[in-house]
Amino acid sequence: MGKILVTNNKYVYEKYKATVEVIYDENFTYLDVLEYVRDKVHMGHKLLTHPLSGSVKPNETPYKTIMISKDKNDMDYDSLNIIEESITTAKKFLENKPTPKWTEKVLDDFRVIDLSLIDNVINKLI
Repeated sequence: MGKILVTNNKYVYEKYKATVEVIYDENFTYLDVLEYVRDKVHMGHKLLTHPLSGSVKPNETPYKTIMISKDKNDMDYDSLNIIEESITTAKKFLENKPTPKWTEKVLDDFRVIDLSLIDNVINKLI
């Protein structure tokens, strides 16, 4: 089964663009990535990583990477439920406290964390 990475993290894009299909948009917010993945799930893709993986809260980091199946089948209702609940959770966090305007150094740290999270699973799934 093929895989697709959906990300707004340039480090993930640069590292994996030659080996995995990567959908990258640097203008995506954290929530945009989740909503894009939800739309893909509606089209028959399946979640391969959890949208809220890691211990960084959705309102702390602007970066998110999610792996989905490349193949499309019947809609996977487990994936749909997980992504919808993740969107609801992210919105709740963002409404309570928006993501701060971080310095470039802090943003770089969040890129590294997001890359590390996907690194930890990608070798097991590819």
